[in-house]
Amino acid sequence: QVQLVESGGGSVQAGGSLRLSCTASPGMTICMGWFRQAPGKEREGVAGSHSDGTVVYANYAKARFTISRDNARNTLYLQINNLQPEDTAMYSCAADFRGGYCNTVQGRYDYWGQGTQVTVSS
Repeated sequence: QVQLVESGGGSVQAGGSLRLSCTASPGMTICMGWFRQAPGKEREGVAGSHSDGTVVYANYAKARFTISRDNARNTLYLQINNLQPEDTAMYSCAADFRGGYCNTVQGRYDYWGQGTQVTVSS
């Protein structure tokens, strides 16, 4: 099992940046990912990260989102630049011990954090 705790969300103005963190206990897993759920919408994948360094992004996330890991700190990050009001959502990280392709599909992941809220005002 793994426990995931997200942090770093907040309220920002459009054009700003945030770096979200997800700390994994007792440690990182092979696949980890970020997802988001906007009010009234389905949860959608943002990015996935394999322990070998491979990363995958949803098409909408390729330009402004960066997923990264710090294995020494057992922490997964999501850097979001040029935030827009449509980025307003609850952002959650997810983890899975299985190898293979670490995509942005919810069903691929077994463990989830509680999420951190990002609110972007225009």
